[in-house]
Amino acid sequence: QVQLVESGGDLVQPGGSLRLSCAASGSISSINAMGWHRQAPGKERELVAVISSGGSSNYADSVKGRFTISRDNAKNTVYLQMNSLKAEDTAVYYCNADIRRVGSNRFFTHWGRGTQVTVSS
Repeated sequence: QVQLVESGGDLVQPGGSLRLSCAASGSISSINAMGWHRQAPGKERELVAVISSGGSSNYADSVKGRFTISRDNAKNTVYLQMNSLKAEDTAVYYCNADIRRVGSNRFFTHWGRGTQVTVSS
């Protein structure tokens, strides 16, 4: 069994900052890419940022220069530092990771349950 648990979502004023965390646990052999997606009310889920096992990262145009993704491979954890937050960043943020379980030779994508980020004055 593998679990991804997000934390750090909150209500924050425009211009503020938040740091999201997502820890993977369970019977894990290795992790490839890890990432963050978000889904706002009435909209489709969209990619926010992704980071490879080697540390290379990519971002949605809407968050470039404001958000930073990072990971701690020793802790199987991915982070999303969000600065200069805007009302349009309001969404449920989900992490995902491509994980190979112990005893398996395949990677599968696992998802967390999400954490709410609300940007409002």
